[in-house]
Amino acid sequence: MTSAAHILVVDDEKLIRWSLQERLTRSHYQVTSAESGEDALAQLGKGSPDVMLLDVRLPGIDGLDVLKRALVLHPELVVVMMSAHGTVDIAVEGMKLGAIDFLVKPFPLTTLDAAVKRALGAAATRRLLAGPLGAGDAAAEGPSLVGQSPAIKQIRGLIERIAMNDAATVLIEGESGTGKEVVARGIHAQSARAQKPFLCINCAAVPDHLLESELFGHERGSFTDARTQKIGLFEAAAGGTVMLDEIGDMPAGGQAKLLRLLENRTFRRVGGVVELDSDVRVVAATNVDLEQRVADGRFRPDLYFRLNVVRIVIPPLRDHIEDVALLAVAFIVRYNEQLKRKVRGVSPEALQLLTAYRWPGNVRELRNVIERAMVLYGEIDEVRPEHLPESICQNRPDFAPPRSDPPPSGGAPPPGSMELNAVERRLILEAMQKAHGNQSMAARLLGVTRDTLRYRLKKHLLAEHGEPG
Repeated sequence: MTSAAHILVVDDEKLIRWSLQERLTRSHYQVTSAESGEDALAQLGKGSPDVMLLDVRLPGIDGLDVLKRALVLHPELVVVMMSAHGTVDIAVEGMKLGAIDFLVKPFPLTTLDAAVKRALGAAATRRLLAGPLGAGDAAAEGPSLVGQSPAIKQIRGLIERIAMNDAATVLIEGESGTGKEVVARGIHAQSARAQKPFLCINCAAVPDHLLESELFGHERGSFTDARTQKIGLFEAAAGGTVMLDEIGDMPAGGQAKLLRLLENRTFRRVGGVVELDSDVRVVAATNVDLEQRVADGRFRPDLYFRLNVVRIVIPPLRDHIEDVALLAVAFIVRYNEQLKRKVRGVSPEALQLLTAYRWPGNVRELRNVIERAMVLYGEIDEVRPEHLPESICQNRPDFAPPRSDPPPSGGAPPPGSMELNAVERRLILEAMQKAHGNQSMAARLLGVTRDTLRYRLKKHLLAEHGEPG
């Protein structure tokens, strides 16, 4: 059973500490409290909570100093600042030092609930980033099926149960890009066959006349180019697992030989007469409707029923969209290592776009989007909307495709529009003029990154102003 999240409340007012502790305990969190900065740091020296609610004004060591020291002790700690002296300067300073949120007292308890939920989400992200997926002990368990949705939890449970019976044939169904190979490798890695080979072949990628040779091997002279004996996948993977991807595209001859192997646990090489024993688990995968292919006469019904001993259906990403955040972080972890980057996560605005998108290419498409952002935009600290493809940004409320006529430059704004956009546009124009079109210099004048400036230029249809600096 998952342990309750631990929240540390730091405030010098006893009534506030008691009120927050009561509310959070009622929400089933584990709550501890501290009445001073010194007390808080002493507790942090013994271990890290998931979230710290930290008052700015404290006797002795003040809240901002506690924040600095706390993040030295525990860099992954998520901190929400609180203050009755809600000035912008204090909020900005706290955010610069590493706090993720700022609550101005007095605040409704519903506001507290929402802030804690956001903070716990950030804490989960930081834990993933601090401990890369697939590292250490996790590597022995094979690739991770990332997600906390009911559907993914159910599949993880199936993987564990299937792995215990290392002989059962498995059929994995799902759209392209949903992670069928990840599931197959997970079954292999958690089974008694884990120390033996896992071999995978895409039945649609190998010409029909060569597929049987790839799977079963061939004897010398069995066909024109067979100059030597060849060992096939079922022989090479002895004791392990063979994954047959896109099984629906296997030709009729291969289907007949595969059925014989599954029924008798024996096979012959192409052109051979000797019966060879087969000790492999077969995992078949498909992104097509095999039952329909059986009905159409394109797939053997007896083979279908023999493959369909244990069936796993992987849902498309749009049906477990709540897993997008964890998946995005998992890919950031992967590409931080591969590309030597230090990306901390995904901004709330970008995450909103990612979860609003339908993902026709499923998890593979999400992986490509994250990789693209990290390759194209270099030393970014987080993935933001301007780093995402236009197809995803079209879900933004303020997104508008390029237009041939320039927007009106004067007069009253139309009903429902915001003056803020006009102010932002004017500031950008002034900065570009002062910088003589140099984008890097203009970005410094505005106090934003060059990537952010480029995004704003595009947003306000000002991309023609200036050259890259």
